[in-house]
Amino acid sequence: MFSTLHIGSKNPAKIRAVEHVFSKNIEIIAKDVPSSVSPQPLSDQETKIGAVNRAKYLVEECGASLAIGLEGGVVEEKDGMLLCNWGAMVTNNNEIFVAGGARIYLPIELAESVRSGTELGEAIDDWVKKEGVRKGEGTVGILTDGVITRDQMFEHVVRLLYGQWKFSQKRRG
Repeated sequence: MFSTLHIGSKNPAKIRAVEHVFSKNIEIIAKDVPSSVSPQPLSDQETKIGAVNRAKYLVEECGASLAIGLEGGVVEEKDGMLLCNWGAMVTNNNEIFVAGGARIYLPIELAESVRSGTELGEAIDDWVKKEGVRKGEGTVGILTDGVITRDQMFEHVVRLLYGQWKFSQKRRG
């Protein structure tokens, strides 16, 4: 097992997602690290790369033995723009586990704001006249009236990552 887990963000919603999955006996170390993608990822691929980059950075530059990167983004499809989220878990043995999560369509006004160059976090704050939505319930929390929050959405991804890692350990025997 492991005693520490690094997460590549100090965003409270992302930290809560990791805390919900991992035992209280594990020290979770949160660090702001670069995603090396645009501030507003505009595709599944870019969002996924951002998550992987965050986790890899923690292993390669911070000496983490096990690290998680989480990234939110948007995906443009013919019938509208969707919210997306991706996560990656990287070990110091060069193992990389990747998982994607839930999707939800953005209202036209939000999608148009993002298309015009505004980050979704800023766009949702303006739209609902609040500050820091991305650190709390997230856009998904607003759009589902709190039925699913940002930390819950990312928790699903973290569980997928943890499950893949556990399975890989089991197969090694």
